[in-house]
Amino acid sequence: MPDSDDSHHTQPVPNPASKPVPTQTGGARVLLASNRGPVSFKLDENGELSAKRGGGGLVSGLSSIEAAPGEVVWVCAALDDGDRAAVRRSPGGRLDRSGLFEQGSSVRMLDIDPATFDDAYNGVANSTLWFVQHLLYATPTSPAFGPEFDRQWAAFQAYNRAFAEALAEEAAPGARVLIQDYHLCLAPKLLRELRPDLRIGHFSHTPWAPPDYFRLLPDRVAAEVLEGMLGADRTCFLTRRWAEAFADCCEQVLGQRPDAGRLGVHSLGVDAPALIERASQEDVAERERELRATVGEDRQVLVRVDRTELSKNIVRGLEAYALLLRTHPEWRGKVVHIAFAYPSRTDLAEYREYTASVQQLAKELADEFASPELPDWQPLIMHVEDDFARSLAAYRMANVAVVNPIRDGMNLVAKEIPIIAEAAGGACALVLSREAGAYAELGDAAVTVNPYDVTATAAAMHEALSQTPAERAAQCARLAALGGALPPQKWFSDQLDALTEL
Repeated sequence: MPDSDDSHHTQPVPNPASKPVPTQTGGARVLLASNRGPVSFKLDENGELSAKRGGGGLVSGLSSIEAAPGEVVWVCAALDDGDRAAVRRSPGGRLDRSGLFEQGSSVRMLDIDPATFDDAYNGVANSTLWFVQHLLYATPTSPAFGPEFDRQWAAFQAYNRAFAEALAEEAAPGARVLIQDYHLCLAPKLLRELRPDLRIGHFSHTPWAPPDYFRLLPDRVAAEVLEGMLGADRTCFLTRRWAEAFADCCEQVLGQRPDAGRLGVHSLGVDAPALIERASQEDVAERERELRATVGEDRQVLVRVDRTELSKNIVRGLEAYALLLRTHPEWRGKVVHIAFAYPSRTDLAEYREYTASVQQLAKELADEFASPELPDWQPLIMHVEDDFARSLAAYRMANVAVVNPIRDGMNLVAKEIPIIAEAAGGACALVLSREAGAYAELGDAAVTVNPYDVTATAAAMHEALSQTPAERAAQCARLAALGGALPPQKWFSDQLDALTEL
């Protein structure tokens, strides 16, 4: 899913000297740990910092907790030079103590050595663990684990250790700690060794690979990942399918299946009221007017919004749309595909090559179906510059949403589009991959597909476009209700409550 809220904004950072520095430490009763925090910083040529507030489910969930100052702490990593400058200006890395963060919870940002961070984040998390969990490797040639990976794995261990040590320092006795995602899969065990009094949860936002694929990892690494996560009191996933796959891996790699009570399943939905309110703002209306002018009158709109992430399956989706126009020429001039493919992980060669493939296919599609008989019809509108307001505008216009990942932990776009389409007075059908986590909840109300089957995906697009208004409205209503049933606040509080009940 694209970072789903650009309502965060750049603003001047307060003078650090203007705020008193608290003297107490180790008083947090609720802690959250994630690689990316709720704020990022930019450093200008004059040495001035500006802050950009983050959005998304973690921010919404954490903001729902009522607590005194310092009782809720978010531990995250500095991602670039701007963040590192902010850390250096903050006592102990606590942004709230320098006045650099004033948004309810406290934030401790870790200035991990840049080379160590790069090896951990790009070398292991994004180039290894992500590839394993999403089944992305071209196995005749990759992976190949040698000395370079061993060096990166040592950095990954150090990165996770830095988080564990910071959490141990910040936590009050018996505090509840929620550690997020594959970046920090080793941290629960490391934290448990430092602070056995804590109640620890780990949540995976990705899918989980079946054992045969997970065991592409070196044996010692596979075991360390599983043991690291089992250091938590509860190891949690977005769907029962991913939880069962994790348990299968434990059984085959470690020789023992974890107790069912230690595995949690917490589906994540959309904060529907907040999203609808954001979609009603003027910048969205302006972009909607621009898009409608390009689409033209009396045409259906097929929408997809993704990061150019390998697992999102954009290339096959575009191929399916081209096949739809070839096999059902009656749709020419009557449907427009809005496809937003926002940049992702551009520092990795595989992602740059994938983005180039998406853009090349988009050009070929536009060239193939350009017609002098339909001079005002643009079959495909594609943008690669990230613009959340424009995404929301497309959501409002959608008659059909296409979400066809080859593998996805959840995919909130599948939930967001029907909610916004219905709130805008329209109705949207959903073409949904059975390999998305959202399929477990939305599958019965969607037109579902095997994401590798381009022919079937084209047929599903035709089926969705051919629905009657009544059929589409009924399906959209079901999808919208399901998509907003488990908002981030409930997702977060359910995990905390489960730790409390231990």
